[in-house]
Amino acid sequence: MYIKKIKLCDYRNYREVELTLDEKVNILYGDNAQGKTNILESIYLCGTTKSHRGSKDRDIIRIGCDEAHIKMYIEKEGLEHYIDMHLKKNKAKGIAINGIPIKKSSELMGFMNIIFFSPEDLNIIKNGPSERRRFIDMELCQLNGIYLDNLSRYNKILNQRNHLLRQIKNNEGLMDTLSVWDEQLVKYGTEIIKARIDFIDKIRNIASDIHIKLTGGRENLSIIYEPDTDIESFAKKMKKNIERDIYHQFTHCGPHRDDLKFIADGMDLRTFGSQGQKRTAALSLKLSEIEIVKNKSDDIPVLLLDDVLSELDRKRQNYILECIEGVQTIITCTGLEEFVNCRMNVNRIYRVENGNIIDENRSEVNYEY
Repeated sequence: MYIKKIKLCDYRNYREVELTLDEKVNILYGDNAQGKTNILESIYLCGTTKSHRGSKDRDIIRIGCDEAHIKMYIEKEGLEHYIDMHLKKNKAKGIAINGIPIKKSSELMGFMNIIFFSPEDLNIIKNGPSERRRFIDMELCQLNGIYLDNLSRYNKILNQRNHLLRQIKNNEGLMDTLSVWDEQLVKYGTEIIKARIDFIDKIRNIASDIHIKLTGGRENLSIIYEPDTDIESFAKKMKKNIERDIYHQFTHCGPHRDDLKFIADGMDLRTFGSQGQKRTAALSLKLSEIEIVKNKSDDIPVLLLDDVLSELDRKRQNYILECIEGVQTIITCTGLEEFVNCRMNVNRIYRVENGNIIDENRSEVNYEY
């Protein structure tokens, strides 16, 4: 699978732009704050329904406009498909696949697999548990439609239960209805825990091998899943926490409180790792996603690298370039020195400069924003 072309209209700082992409390596280069990352964001958004920045739709629409439009053409299993996405300020986004509207955004998940790596992915290691849960959920939702459905149902039930807890504090007569939500929460939460255990088991070995190569054999990485509760104790723990939940008006038990631990030679990187160690661990994690997608879906993901190479030494740069062989990759950077020095084969180059996107394969300005 690869992306053939993407069109944007009133997206971020782009009024109108169309980019044709090669199925191998594509470069967007230029000074900072020119809109390079916006292109990658639009691809990720169109493939997953979510911005990697966590931005709301209304913040993505070009200033002064009410809507934005993304259209992405994809080659998949020898056939061309296209995704249409309309972002609206005050309404839910509209999405169509091959001209047929879908009812829920979640129906798009899994249609294609996209891996996004940027310097901000360091937050997976150094920030709170929500960043690590988000990483697990985004990957599993692309790979497993059942997981996506279970997660959606779990989150909906969790919100309803928390709402009920707030009501019970002032009306104890509602206590009898709490068990109904508890049963549902345990049911879907159990499936989420099972899927996460399986996912971490698979990614652990792959990430460990990658990490050894990235560090020249100097460091071993272990990824440990830390569920808030095990499956066997889930229901009992829910009952045990009822008084506490009512007092705080919050559900204290469940996979919405899970975490990951990253151990390098016995040291917890979340707390004690250096900036370089955390960056390398995040890189190992992201590169392992490529193999997970290949093994799970018999497909090749699209890889988006946002100004990543400049953050790495030559050895790590070369290793990334080895890993992307055969993977459609779209890279942003400020200059082409890294690719010249590494003698990397680049198939298509765009320069973003002074409000123009220049296709350097044809040496002419195509579109403005």
